[in-house]
Amino acid sequence: MRIVVTTENCISCGVCVDSCPFASIEMRDDKAFITENCQFCKACMSVCPAGAIVEQAEEGDSKPAADISDYKGVWVFAEQRDGKIAGVSYELLGAGRRLADARGTDLSAVLMGAGEEQAQELIKWGADKVYHCADPLLDKFNDEPYSQEMITLIQKYKPEIVLAGATPIGRSFVPRVAARLRTGLTADCTSLEIDKESGYLLQVRPAFGGNIMATILCPNHRPQIATVRPRVMKRAEFNESKKGEIINVNSANLSSRTKVLDTVKEASECMLNLQEAEIIVSGGRGMGEPKGFKLIEELAELLDGAVGASRAAVDEGWIPYSHQVGQTGKTVCPKIYVACGISGAVQHLVGMQSSDIIIAINKNPDAPIFGVATYGIVGDVYEILPMMIKQLKEAKEA
Repeated sequence: MRIVVTTENCISCGVCVDSCPFASIEMRDDKAFITENCQFCKACMSVCPAGAIVEQAEEGDSKPAADISDYKGVWVFAEQRDGKIAGVSYELLGAGRRLADARGTDLSAVLMGAGEEQAQELIKWGADKVYHCADPLLDKFNDEPYSQEMITLIQKYKPEIVLAGATPIGRSFVPRVAARLRTGLTADCTSLEIDKESGYLLQVRPAFGGNIMATILCPNHRPQIATVRPRVMKRAEFNESKKGEIINVNSANLSSRTKVLDTVKEASECMLNLQEAEIIVSGGRGMGEPKGFKLIEELAELLDGAVGASRAAVDEGWIPYSHQVGQTGKTVCPKIYVACGISGAVQHLVGMQSSDIIIAINKNPDAPIFGVATYGIVGDVYEILPMMIKQLKEAKEA
């Protein structure tokens, strides 16, 4: 759609020129004209006394789905690597279960590649159905066949909601799927809920550099597609006795112009340790200087945990970026997260607030970190950390 002026109705009053907050309207040949700077705010339409400014459809504009009520069910793309289900898939099943229960519908998983035993695992982790595509072409990730298969399945079975991980794989092929289906996609979500009145999927993600949390809806098109950050959702519950249906998908028509010859993994032990650690001790600007992280490292070692940091500490050069937790770093979900000298900016909270237990140490009693902390200690980290280290050492020796 675009905004245009019907010149035969324009009375050359100039009211629309003054009303445009983007200065995208000018007078040409004594008639108003909308320039390419238009941001589609529609302010001009409401002030035009002659009704000369209207919306106009453009060739290629997507149209609302004929009947969105045909779309039912919640789907999760079950990412696999080297034949094993990726951890983010279990987190998506947990989120998908909540959404499916809220909508009174089934939860399904789509598994491309891997063996049938992995499909059975998805059922035990909460899926009611698993669409298993066992074509060898899908064993290694490739944008083209993955997109083809997902599009074909969605067009055939019409799910209402489709979730995928905001991983390199999900970020790569899911936008292709949304574009081909001419529907919306909200990337990098940190929260998903169902609106009780409309039934729409409320897709929440950081916006404007993490300064606000935006809630995005897709009311006119289906499916509603979202990618979700790893480690922000709780895993589904494992049920050894759960039964479900495995639907073997015929992928005979798959093709690809490219072939994956090999996959080279980047060695990044610190990232793996940080995202998989059950205990993380993080330091922020409140540590004051690089040597403060010696205490962080010592405490983390005693707890068999990993070392994290806020962006402020990384920007100061006190610790490498690979340890950064937050919107522009790693998203973590440990059992215990110890925040030392971290004020609690929203950009950092996004990356760690799903932790089971949060222990905050800060000398400012009004620091935002205390708003999400399970336990809060108001005091100087250089007094409190040595005491904690001493107590842990004595306990270990005993």
